Amino acid sequence: MAATLANVYHVLPLTVIRRQRLLPVPGKLLVRKGQKVGATDNVAEAILAPEHIILNLAGMLGVSAEQADSLVQVKAGETLVEGDLIAGPVGFGKRVVRAPQKARVVSMGSGRMLLELLGAPFELKAGLPGTVMELIPERGVTIETHGALIQGAWGNGKIEYGALFNTVAAPDETLHADLINVSLRGAIVLAGYLDDPQILRAAIELPIRGLILGSLHTSLETMAKEIAMPILVTEGFAHSRGQRPMNSAAFKLLSTSDRSEIALNAERHDPYAGTIPEVVIPRPASTETPVHPVKVFAAGQQVRVVRAPAASMVGVITELRGIQTLPSGVRASAAEVRLEDGSIQILPLANLEVLG
Repeated sequence: MAATLANVYHVLPLTVIRRQRLLPVPGKLLVRKGQKVGATDNVAEAILAPEHIILNLAGMLGVSAEQADSLVQVKAGETLVEGDLIAGPVGFGKRVVRAPQKARVVSMGSGRMLLELLGAPFELKAGLPGTVMELIPERGVTIETHGALIQGAWGNGKIEYGALFNTVAAPDETLHADLINVSLRGAIVLAGYLDDPQILRAAIELPIRGLILGSLHTSLETMAKEIAMPILVTEGFAHSRGQRPMNSAAFKLLSTSDRSEIALNAERHDPYAGTIPEVVIPRPASTETPVHPVKVFAAGQQVRVVRAPAASMVGVITELRGIQTLPSGVRASAAEVRLEDGSIQILPLANLEVLG
């Protein structure tokens, strides 16, 4: 039977972590090779798609196009800051035109001017504390660190660093309002499930620094995307039929790291860009700090089930079964898995991720 390449879900108490952090467009690097960086440090910046506006100088000054051109006080290519004089003064009221914000003069003529607005640059954060190992000219860096690693299924694109506070005793517990109190101000909060927008608002107002959940109700997805603090969900979104508890491997590692300083990088999962939301808990390196290679499915591996009916459960592969006809009628590569509740199920390999 041919080996099947496995999707790997990382829940690791200690490993070497190397991450490429890349700008979406060419820009400027802000760090040097060998430099130590924090998770929220900016390592590169770039100007994203610029916005252009046309100023009707003649109309704004109340003069002809030819006269407006003669009153221009700047040159093409010049960079302006907000309030800089562009044209004028003219008339009894000493009418002038000033730059609406930081901008570059692209062109002018016929009583008009084209400006390229220069907004704040896009800032690329490190995402994890570590050492800059490689500089990628105009695009980004590679950062290396050592520590525990827990990956998630969904993130809202934000990054933070702070102390982890566990608020629940079990991976399926709901985050309740009475848990959001002043003791959590500035903390990254670990909980099982969230379905109440009022609790999310209370967390923002406190404020807490970040949120790690097993699952989040689908009705809160838009709100979660828009708020400033990072939210990472390990299993995915829950519907009216109930939440998905955090897998036991991730919950054990996170809950036993209570009060530890962690980097929460809730970047969006993009398999094409190779990005995935994750938590890094910095820990000292040892001479045996492992690097985890790509894996194929094999008997004895610990796995996580990613789809119903055993979604989020952890188990061990007892036997690879090859091509099987499943209860749904679909024929697929499958394995016999002993789940953490003691049951044994035949599951398609497509529904499994290796823990490692």
